[in-house]
Amino acid sequence: MLTLSTLLEAVAPGGAATLTSVTRLRAAAGEHASVSPAKFVDGNSSVFAFETRFIDGKPQQAVILDSKQSSLNRGEAAISLAIADGHPLLSRIPRIVVNYENGPTYSDWDLPHRFADGHARAGTIDGEPAVKNPQFKAIRDSTQSNAQAILNGAPAALLLGGWDSTRAQNQLRLRSALVGEIIGVLADQNATGEQQQSRRGGARIDPVAASVKLDATAYARLVDAQEDELSPGNLKKNRETIKKAKKGDTLSAASLGLGAIPPSLDSLGGVSCRDVIRSWVLSFATLRQLRFGASAEGNEAARALLAALGLALLARAEQELYLRANCDLVEIEAPKVTIDRRYGEFEELPPLTVEAADGLFAEALEHAQKLGVAEWNGQTLDIVGCPDILGGAVEESEDEN
Repeated sequence: MLTLSTLLEAVAPGGAATLTSVTRLRAAAGEHASVSPAKFVDGNSSVFAFETRFIDGKPQQAVILDSKQSSLNRGEAAISLAIADGHPLLSRIPRIVVNYENGPTYSDWDLPHRFADGHARAGTIDGEPAVKNPQFKAIRDSTQSNAQAILNGAPAALLLGGWDSTRAQNQLRLRSALVGEIIGVLADQNATGEQQQSRRGGARIDPVAASVKLDATAYARLVDAQEDELSPGNLKKNRETIKKAKKGDTLSAASLGLGAIPPSLDSLGGVSCRDVIRSWVLSFATLRQLRFGASAEGNEAARALLAALGLALLARAEQELYLRANCDLVEIEAPKVTIDRRYGEFEELPPLTVEAADGLFAEALEHAQKLGVAEWNGQTLDIVGCPDILGGAVEESEDEN
């Protein structure tokens, strides 16, 4: 059974290297169903990531269904939502919070660069630049030798990694102590991954007409009426279309969502997998690199607290198999949880549940607070977001047309 004593022993010098949780999955519809892997950008094209992995004693072709970054994002979102819902335990985690006036609010659990995120650095605290605030500076001036300010100000980065990469000096870089991914073992090991990927295409039926074509004047009226609702790229494209129209031309209103779109096979579809594997690794060796200006016992208590927080995240991430459309998965066995006992010895533990993980987290928090190394009372460092950023935000990437 996983206990606080187990964690304290693991994060002490010479302790366990890792705890792992590995689960076999399959497509929800059955082995015959294809699943849509994660998409990555290669130049101007979307691609799947195919790799060779050593599985069941031999090299096999696999595809990434959920990347390490994406898996962590899902876990972060689960913790962030629990905090937003007022979870009595997780709400005690210290956080940096960026609030945009008349706009959204984000914490370092939501922002990609956590304590060093651009939204935090561009904001203000009590009317002064956030980067000049003593508490914010103390967090950014932290080191692995003394990360106490991060522990009690924005501890997400100590568990999930962070890099203050834009800073002129003291660019603290923390590797993630927790990583996870989901891979699919391709069904046909005699064909390349590219040969096995199917193609899909979207289609649209318009009950009014298969095609809607308007003269330039009528088209311009439609665009003008929706000007505030169209994305900048779409608006620009429509304005150029109207400008180029000659007398007597009719313009297709497809870009305004009118008319039908016939089925095509232009987009990446899915792949068939003989096996799907989800894995998580919590690295105690990574946590052992951290110190907090405390005694050896205090340092170990802080590391155990971070490890327990990682398990609370892991349990929540495993609880929700939500990836993307056409990639619905189910567990076909209980997760196999193992802790390294060194020298080739491993101990199998029961699968992690949210209830058990939260109980362990509560114990670790009480222990760390009793030793005076952790002060987790739900305190937040509140930053007012820069209004210029919110005003310049658009819902499309820079390379969209």
